Amino acid sequence: MIALKSAREIDTIRRSGKITATVLTMLMKAAKPGMTTAQLDEIAEREIRARGAVPTFKGYHGFTASICASVNDEVVHGVPCDRPLEDGDLLSIDIGSTFEGFVSDTAVTIPIGTVSPEAQKLLTVTQECLMLGIAQMKAGNRVGDIGYAVQRHAEANGYGVVRELVGHGVGREMHEEPQVPNYGSRGAGPELRLGLVLAIEPMITQGAREVEVCEDGWTVVTKDGKLAAHFEHTIAVTADGPKILTLRDFGEHPDVAHYRPKEESIV
Repeated sequence: MIALKSAREIDTIRRSGKITATVLTMLMKAAKPGMTTAQLDEIAEREIRARGAVPTFKGYHGFTASICASVNDEVVHGVPCDRPLEDGDLLSIDIGSTFEGFVSDTAVTIPIGTVSPEAQKLLTVTQECLMLGIAQMKAGNRVGDIGYAVQRHAEANGYGVVRELVGHGVGREMHEEPQVPNYGSRGAGPELRLGLVLAIEPMITQGAREVEVCEDGWTVVTKDGKLAAHFEHTIAVTADGPKILTLRDFGEHPDVAHYRPKEESIV
């Protein structure tokens, strides 16, 4: 069942999203060569709780940390550990907070130190995929319109789109209906209605799209060992168009209705 949110509930998710985005910004600034993902996880838990929220991920189906930290060929669900980050790594941080009973969920992939031009392009295109998907979140559109926009842009740049993991509805639970694949056909799937809140999260691979789960039962990696990137926002469908509820204070343009990467259209 798809649960639509009231204006008051969306505002609470926005307040939750502010906490999540603020803490993610702190982690992005702290992530440098020599830092461990376990140290980042400690910062995340401390700062989320200090703001009156709780880390949504911790304890979720037995997950032991407050963030997912995935490096290089790790797509998602990486478990924080004591391995130091190295210059040239790509780090994906996925983070969620629960505030006054409502969840917000966001993710970003960042370069550690100096990365190759090829790695930087993967980050740029994946973030573009996210914004193109968000731009489709207008009342009357369909879930398939989101996936179509993401898939089209990723594959036009020669990248793979992970099929096994998808975006989702979000609200009182971290994972609600509907599922939001990063691939699809225009006009397919459930209708996007006012009050719908989704977590859109393109997971894009530098090579083939196939993935597998590691022995820890959590970490998802590319089968071919090539790089992956992951960006995510929590967004509401409103009468004024899509509203990003986890917008950070820097590095993003909130006016998604007019967002267009070079040589690409959102329609």
